[in-house]
Amino acid sequence: MAALNYKHLRYFWMVARCGSIARACEQLHLTPQAISGQLRELEEALEVELFRRAGRGLELTDGGRRILSYAEEIFALGDELLDVARDQTATKTLRFAVGIADSVPKSVAYRLVEPVLHLPEAVRLVCREGRLTALLGDLAVHRLDMVIADRPMPTNLNVRGHSHPLGDSDLTVFGTATLLQSLRGAFPALLDGAPFLMPGDDVAIRVRLEQWFETRRLHPRIVGEFDDSALLKSFGQAGAGLFVAPTAIAGYVTEQYRVQAVGRIDSIAEQLFAITTERRLTHPAIVAIIKVARAEVFGGSTRAPLAGGAGDPQQTPMTTTQRSRGRSRSPKTTS
Repeated sequence: MAALNYKHLRYFWMVARCGSIARACEQLHLTPQAISGQLRELEEALEVELFRRAGRGLELTDGGRRILSYAEEIFALGDELLDVARDQTATKTLRFAVGIADSVPKSVAYRLVEPVLHLPEAVRLVCREGRLTALLGDLAVHRLDMVIADRPMPTNLNVRGHSHPLGDSDLTVFGTATLLQSLRGAFPALLDGAPFLMPGDDVAIRVRLEQWFETRRLHPRIVGEFDDSALLKSFGQAGAGLFVAPTAIAGYVTEQYRVQAVGRIDSIAEQLFAITTERRLTHPAIVAIIKVARAEVFGGSTRAPLAGGAGDPQQTPMTTTQRSRGRSRSPKTTS
C-alpha cells in the first residue's frame, strides 16, 4: 500500500471541520477544484468514501468519521511536536484516551474522569462516546486506553480485555412536579399506566427493569426508549415521562434536571466497569479513575446516595393527596 499523503489528509480534515469545500478553500487559500481532486485521491488511496452530499453541504460517512478521529489525533500530536521544538523546556504531555459507552450516565462519567486533569503529570484527555462494541474495537487496536461501560467485557467478542469493577448503585425513579400531580397512589403502584422513559436495548439495566415491572404486575406506558442517558433525562426534565437514574447521583439529577425523586428500586443495581487490555493497571490516569470511583463516587457503600437535600430518594415519595395538601412524608419504602 502506498504511503499516506498527509497533505491530502489535512485537506480532508479542514473540509470536515468547515463543513464544506467552499469554506475550507477560504482557510487553505486553494481553489475548490484543487481540494476536490485531492480528496478524491485520498479516497482512492484509502479505499473509503469520506463524504456524502447533504443539501448544499457535505456530511461525513461512517468511514469518514473514523478517519477524521485519526486525523485529529495526528495533527494534535503534530502541534504538540511543534510546541516542544519551540520550547525545549516543555515536558511531554501524557495522552489518555477514554471511551464512554452511550448508556453510562454523563454526570457519573464526568465525576470519574475529571480527576485525570489534576494529576501531577501533564495530561491530554481524549474522550470518545459511542456504542460499546465500537469502543471496544478501538480499545483492541490501542486507540483507547480504557472504556467505561455499564457491563463487563462481552464474552462473544474477539477482543482481549479485562473488566475492573468501579462500583454500583441502585435506582431511583424521577419525574417533574407537574407530572407527579397527575398520578395517583403511592410508589410503586403509581407507575402502573404512568408515562415512562425506558432505557434502550443497549443499556444493561433494561432487561432487569422490565422484569421488575413484570414481577410487580406494573404496566407503565412506555412513551420513549433512549440509549443515551443524557437525552433520556432531558425528555424527563420536559415532563415527557418518569425515568430512572442511579441513586448515587440523585442529588445531582434533582438539581440539574429540576425533577423530584418518586421512589427507590433497591433490588436493581446499575454497575460500572473500566475495561482495559491489561490486567495489571499501570497508567496513572486509569489508576486515578478507579481510586476515585471506589473511594468517592460510589464510596464503598454503593447503595446509599451521595447527595441528599430536596432530592434525597431515601424518603418515600408522597401520594397525590399528600403532595396537594403538603403533608409530611411517610416512612421510607424501597422495592
